Amino acid sequence: MDLGISGRWAVVCAASKGLGLGCARALAKEGVNLVINARGSEALEQAAQQLRALHPAIEVLTVVGDVAQPSVREALLAACPQVDILVNNAGGPPPGDFRDWQREDWLKAMDANMLTPIELIKATVDGMAARGFGRVINITSGAVKAPIDILGLSNGARSGLTGFIAGLARQPQLAGHNVTINNLLPGSFDTERLQKNLHTIAQSSASSVDSVIDSQRQLIPARRFGEADEFGAFCAFICSTHAGYLTGQNLLLDGGAYSGTF
Repeated sequence: MDLGISGRWAVVCAASKGLGLGCARALAKEGVNLVINARGSEALEQAAQQLRALHPAIEVLTVVGDVAQPSVREALLAACPQVDILVNNAGGPPPGDFRDWQREDWLKAMDANMLTPIELIKATVDGMAARGFGRVINITSGAVKAPIDILGLSNGARSGLTGFIAGLARQPQLAGHNVTINNLLPGSFDTERLQKNLHTIAQSSASSVDSVIDSQRQLIPARRFGEADEFGAFCAFICSTHAGYLTGQNLLLDGGAYSGTF
């Protein structure tokens, strides 16, 4: 299927590895030009080289730094000639017990996982509407749908973003001009963050990492963790011309782990 987005420009945050890179790969294969961001310069440049090899006609530009910083956001947007697609993504806050978290921990989580995406959306959606095309994807977490006790910082910050998007996506001045805003909620995908969380669970429960991995897989009807490329393929479709009637939705990709009807 031709997704109809060849030649478009996309900003993809946290794109040097994991789900962000999976999304960038899928967009690159569709002929989308990319401006990618991450905090580590070496990993980011390696990702850029990989992406350029996927499609000879695209441009791939890099902006290094923490996108939660205003100067980095400004550089990211300045590097992109025209933001047609925005993929908001950020590493989640660390797991733990809320009794141990201080105000600064909460503010940091909110800044990275709620306020930064909102600032990038604010800077781009009116231009998208004026041009008659725009796609915003927020990578949040399956924990928004089914909260995980040790991920309280993520549960709170990402749920705040979800509530904000529910209203914004339905504004006629955006939805009525072919600008869609949706959230992708990953379950257990085989990423560096998942591995860290599994090690934390193993340590806290005095279990082996292998036993924790096996038990976690058994909780998923698909009996496996997701792959970044399958997540990216779904993201690319939501960015396509075929998805213009889909907006304000929370799309859960979790191998069937969530057992509710709604």
